[in-house]
Amino acid sequence: MKLRPITDVAAELGLSPEDVLPWGRDRAKVSLDALARQPPRGRLVLVSAINPTPPGEGKTTMSVALAMGLRQRGRRAVAALREPSLGPVFGVKGGGTGGGHASLEPAADINLHFTGDLHAITSAHNLLSALVDNSVYYGHPVAMEGTRVRWRRALDMNDRFLRNVIVGLGGKANGVPRETSFDITAASEVMAILALSESLKDLEARLGNIVVGQLADGSAVRARDVNAAAAMVALLKDALMPNLVQTREGGPAIVHAGPFGNIAHGCSSVLGTRLALAYADEVVTEAGFGFDLGAEKFLDIKCRGAGLWPRGVMLVVTLRALKHHGGALPAQVAEPNREALLRGFDHLEKHLESVAAFGLPAVLCVNHFPQDTEAELDELRAFAKARGVGIAVCKGYAQGGAGSVELADAVLAMLDATDAAPPKPRFLYSLEQSPEEKIRAIARTVYGADDVAFTAGARKDLDAARALGGAGLPVCMAKTHLSLSDDPTKTGRPRGFTLTVREVRLSAGAGFLVALTGDLLTMPGLPREPAARRIIVHDDGRITGLMQGE
Repeated sequence: MKLRPITDVAAELGLSPEDVLPWGRDRAKVSLDALARQPPRGRLVLVSAINPTPPGEGKTTMSVALAMGLRQRGRRAVAALREPSLGPVFGVKGGGTGGGHASLEPAADINLHFTGDLHAITSAHNLLSALVDNSVYYGHPVAMEGTRVRWRRALDMNDRFLRNVIVGLGGKANGVPRETSFDITAASEVMAILALSESLKDLEARLGNIVVGQLADGSAVRARDVNAAAAMVALLKDALMPNLVQTREGGPAIVHAGPFGNIAHGCSSVLGTRLALAYADEVVTEAGFGFDLGAEKFLDIKCRGAGLWPRGVMLVVTLRALKHHGGALPAQVAEPNREALLRGFDHLEKHLESVAAFGLPAVLCVNHFPQDTEAELDELRAFAKARGVGIAVCKGYAQGGAGSVELADAVLAMLDATDAAPPKPRFLYSLEQSPEEKIRAIARTVYGADDVAFTAGARKDLDAARALGGAGLPVCMAKTHLSLSDDPTKTGRPRGFTLTVREVRLSAGAGFLVALTGDLLTMPGLPREPAARRIIVHDDGRITGLMQGE
């Protein structure tokens, strides 16, 4: 497949040649100067989904398909998406660039090293780790004990063996022994900061504000106290610029930053979204995993901080996921099963209620699979009609833009209906509420929980966060993506449950509190059969096996 020169893709958007810094022939960085010359004009569409099955329901594929379908209708549309992490690429899910005929290109490069952004984030994170431990070793520039270090290390890989490690072994010359941990890069606060920063100055200020530990009197030690921020910015300077690539059909796509939705805030960068809104008619952006995770954080954290708000939500559903939430066994979700499908509508209903809680309209996007029957699709259409919700079946995976026109028309109808009175921001909580109240608001409204329980450790963490000035921050929930509850085995619409918060971390640089629930870990492990084992590099350099189904 021959790709368009990236300069032609940029020209279609209206970017000037001096704004585009080619990274080879088919990808580029876009200068932040491009934002200064063009005010935002586009309409923002948030793509979310119901809770997925483990392989995912094709949210990225449908985002790319919608952008393709809109382009088929003559619209200047841009997909503004997150960057893939090597963890899932080599783990369970494979590549994160869409699929079939609705994918981003060059897919292999985007899924692997791309423009080096995730490597830069990993390096900046671990530079701070080294400077913190160096400060512990020398007692300079801050005299901090190793037992009071909060900052962990990072690696962009799934590796359960690094969840708990001991560093500094080998005698005094090699450091001070202490326990620490690794997070995957997508869960790093540096990743969140890059995604939320709006300039180099903002980036340096946020990095400097990271709390890395405490002194003996309990006062905070921040990255600026170990003189780390400027050096970290030096590593991240190019990474802050959004990346321009293209869809399989040559349409523009901006792919930038990649925090996970289940353990971080799950949204691509503010700068990438702003850039897309400045140069496109419609901007299609996704938030990680189901509406309960990425979309809630997109609205309560990203939109609140950046002053953005979408015109509406495209909620991705599949018949197989609905049947899964209706109680069908994994081997049965591909088979006709009206009873399980109808039971699964209860799960979909909860997500639509959550969309409405934010005051947003919705369109259901049915990601079509070959085994889907018209009878079951008609059941879903009837469900949508009864609730006054638009619905479209998308065949973008098999047919690209041509199979996505129905979806584009449904989304355009939703957007056009908001032109006279665009939705106004409506958050689930105010920043003045206590952290406990914010967490309860999310758990009750979006998850359907009766209440929230805080372990003794979590209450201690909250007291520490308050003492360090974190009480007025929004909350980033870390929760399983497989259930509305904190128990991944509870599919459908769980009722009568209490959400348990076991740990709270202060991300002062990113500007939020992270509340961890259930058994969720910030360093995933590889499955028994990792996706890495199916990858083949051919004699001509082509790589296959990165994507599911290859």
